[in-house]
Amino acid sequence: MPHLYLVDGSGYIFRAYHRLPPLTNQHGEPVGAVYGYTTMLWKLADELHKADGPTHMAVILDKSSKTFRNDLYDQYKAHRPPPPEDLVPQFPMIRDATRAFSLPCIEEEGWEADDLIASYAKAALAQGWQVTIVSSDKDLMQLVEDGSLDLYDTMNNRRLGRAHVEEKFGVGPEKLGDVLALMGDSVDNVPGVPGVGPKTAAKLILEHGDLESVLAAAPDMKKGKLRDNLIEHAEMARLSRRLVELSCDVPLPDPLDALEMQGIPDAPLRAFLEHHGFRSLIAKLSAVADAPVAAAVAPVAQEEEPPCNHDGYETVTDVDALDRWIIAARHQGWMAVDTETTGTDPMRADLVGISIALHPNLACYIPIAHGGSDMFAEKPVQLDRALVLERLKPLLEDESVLKIGHNLKYDFIILSRCGITVAPYDDTIVMSFDLDAGLHGHGMDELAATHLSHQCIAYKDVVGTGKKQLGFHEVDLKAATRYAAEDADVTLRLWRRFKPRLPYERATTVYELVDRPLVRVIAEMEMAGVKVDAATLSRLSEEFAGQMASLETEIHGLAGGPFTIGSPKQLGDVLFVQLGLKGGRKGKSGVYSTDVNELERLAGEGVEIARKVLDWRQLSKLKSTYTDALQQQINPQTGRVHTSYSLTGAQTGRLSSTDPNLQNIPIRTEIGRQIRDAFVAEPGNVILAADYSQIELRLAAHIADVPALRDAFAAGEDIHNRTATELFGEVNRDTRARAKTINFAILYGISRWGLAGRLDVSPDEAQSMIDRYFERFPGINRYIADTLAEAKERGYTTTLFGRKTHFPRIRASNPNERAGSERAAINAPIQGTSADIIKRAMTRMGPALIEAGLPDVRMLMQVHDELVFELPAGDVETARPVIERVMATAAEPLVKLTVPLAVEIGVGPSWGAAH
Repeated sequence: MPHLYLVDGSGYIFRAYHRLPPLTNQHGEPVGAVYGYTTMLWKLADELHKADGPTHMAVILDKSSKTFRNDLYDQYKAHRPPPPEDLVPQFPMIRDATRAFSLPCIEEEGWEADDLIASYAKAALAQGWQVTIVSSDKDLMQLVEDGSLDLYDTMNNRRLGRAHVEEKFGVGPEKLGDVLALMGDSVDNVPGVPGVGPKTAAKLILEHGDLESVLAAAPDMKKGKLRDNLIEHAEMARLSRRLVELSCDVPLPDPLDALEMQGIPDAPLRAFLEHHGFRSLIAKLSAVADAPVAAAVAPVAQEEEPPCNHDGYETVTDVDALDRWIIAARHQGWMAVDTETTGTDPMRADLVGISIALHPNLACYIPIAHGGSDMFAEKPVQLDRALVLERLKPLLEDESVLKIGHNLKYDFIILSRCGITVAPYDDTIVMSFDLDAGLHGHGMDELAATHLSHQCIAYKDVVGTGKKQLGFHEVDLKAATRYAAEDADVTLRLWRRFKPRLPYERATTVYELVDRPLVRVIAEMEMAGVKVDAATLSRLSEEFAGQMASLETEIHGLAGGPFTIGSPKQLGDVLFVQLGLKGGRKGKSGVYSTDVNELERLAGEGVEIARKVLDWRQLSKLKSTYTDALQQQINPQTGRVHTSYSLTGAQTGRLSSTDPNLQNIPIRTEIGRQIRDAFVAEPGNVILAADYSQIELRLAAHIADVPALRDAFAAGEDIHNRTATELFGEVNRDTRARAKTINFAILYGISRWGLAGRLDVSPDEAQSMIDRYFERFPGINRYIADTLAEAKERGYTTTLFGRKTHFPRIRASNPNERAGSERAAINAPIQGTSADIIKRAMTRMGPALIEAGLPDVRMLMQVHDELVFELPAGDVETARPVIERVMATAAEPLVKLTVPLAVEIGVGPSWGAAH
């Protein structure tokens, strides 16, 4: 059985900080907490390895101090002092330490770590997993379930279960939230009820059942201070209940399968320890690696490069010097370029300066907006912004001069807002990804250390940290030049390493014909953004709140009395004990399951309360996660949401989206689609959504050479019906649903136990279905075997376009590490080819629309297998066939598929209406 360990990282960090005296590394950085955290995490890994340890594990951290609870109560955690000044710069290093152990480091804006832990825990329990939370935090004790979820207190080396909760608080985990609401919490500034401590709170809850019952009974209690306080502070108690309640339905940033243990890899951990000079831990690290190294790279003839000479970089502050650099760049024919700005959001940040590099150590910085700090007695001498842009624009747009950047998408947007279109270009972050996806990260600092043995100047060392942190425009010009020019210099050096490797390692096709052209396309999409109707979101929030209140009243009426709808135990007791509904199933903890499958089963049998609880849960999730939070993402200048796409976010090549993550907006329920109704077109325009239909199954039919599936797709059949017929001999609602699950699960290398959990059958029944599937579709079985053999021999898989995804742990001795890599390797060629195809469609779309006389059709979003456009209503009939043709033929002429790519198109005034 899978066993998930969730580490409360915040608790580890503060324990680590206070257990050691202040320490600094060889770079002068404070690292006491980093060292303590690393040793504690390593000790935990050693302990769990010796015991019956986890199969899956993740460290959960707090992303920021502000969450939805601050919106509920602005004094929440208001009394907490800020973290110590020397601890703040250690937070990113601690994240690096976590990843060096090959552990997922999970955090999410707007949510506390406790909410993420609760959501992962509930998701794992719903799949029948065992869960252990590495923490002794009282709030997390609400999650304890005998036999399936416990807490591990590493400080005292003990397991905390139901008996511990009852001993400490006088009630079981399911009632702990009510006790915490009454007693309050001075640390988190949860108000509670004055005069009510743990014992009184427990006594009241045991006597009356829950918080609402206590408050309802207060007027009839014996006169006294307790009665008066309960009446006077009833609303504060209710607010406190909401503050201490854990959100168990936060969208999971990473799927459960992605948390599979990978073991402690030698290379990244060693690099991390050596960077910080942790000699005792380096000695502890075994030098034996059991995974194949990447194929050797042919030596590239290069002159010996000197180390970066920061003092030799030039600060350009006069026109003659600027013209000299421009002439030299145009004469040479290539240049590295980088921008410095006032922030990280390219749609809101202002340009501060531009750096250029022509050769190693031949680099400059051109400041244009420095000043405005007490550091400057007067504004420093620098060129006029308009003059610099006027001089640089012809060079940056010169088709005969190659511009080289690292994560050039950001610079594209900044310069585009200044009226400059950069072309042609190379992007070293994309080159690195196309060469080494899966081997390491692709940020400049990591690449410089890996490929150049160079430690880049840290941004925080230039601008400072905490309250004293400066904006880059406030930085002294000498320090700014050292930092900014180094960025351009390092970018150029990386380009000199990567460019010759592309043809040698057969990565030129995927770089030149798939990923490189996409950089500009993505930048233009991000700049276009999508219009979001804040009034619609606000209205939905209000409607959801009202509907939730109405549903709560109806649910309580159907149940015969009030209870906490968000409590699975209380809900299970209502459904299967009080109401006596049949078919309830208990978990190992003895609590009735009330997961979505169980509620949908009951609703399908006509049980009204189950349907209403499902509706209540949906509304609660949509309100907190989307209608409330998404309003904050609207750019005040444009009135649109400008997400940020990463070309290197998923190692298979799929795009990822952040700030906000548009790809997590729900679509499968009618009420969820209302969120997409808030994504609207400008007056006179419409939204067009074009979606590939079952593209991964189609690619599997082609890649695995499965005639039955190919024929079904060619004939336009329902593929799940065909699979149901092949496996079960008939098609009905149940067999089609099972066939659909199996179709997708097989492509992800699912095990008999995994399939058993999804279909609610025994492992033997699941294995029988897998065997029948392979008998009917032997090509799939051959594909899996051949893909695994290739991955183990080469260390990587390839897509139809030649994209490599490396799996350095696919031959690991640890079976869990090996199995996780094997499952990912099975799917990578299919998912990666799907990603390549939609990327090619995106890069070819603009020219095709222009050629068709449709310059006003704008591509706004890429979400999974879907492209979303905004266009004038009068252009729809002309644009529809162009968009469909480009998407359907995107693989050609590089790849000729034996199955058709079907594209479904919808049009409407909003994104929701277009589906």
